[in-house]
Amino acid sequence: MGQAMDQMKMLNQLRKAQKDLKNEIVEVEAGDEAVVIQINGELKIKSVKIDPEKVDLKNIHQLEKWIENCFRDGYAKAQEIATEKMKPLMGKLGDFGNLGM
Repeated sequence: MGQAMDQMKMLNQLRKAQKDLKNEIVEVEAGDEAVVIQINGELKIKSVKIDPEKVDLKNIHQLEKWIENCFRDGYAKAQEIATEKMKPLMGKLGDFGNLGM
């Protein structure tokens, strides 16, 4: 009974950590803030902003590179945050196979 309670407590901690990731926002920019992207800890895009004053429409290739760089860097940073937040709980997940049921 005690083991089941520990596992329920751990599941609640896991759910809370997952919910907290929604509020963890990573903001990355490229092109001297020509492109600014926000991604949360669930790896969902919160916003994409492009400053038309800083974009040369004759050089769309540069804008595309800035956007690619922002997404790549933003996802990497958001994944790091998610990993750090979930790491303490992940080791405990292995105990679920030992319920004895």
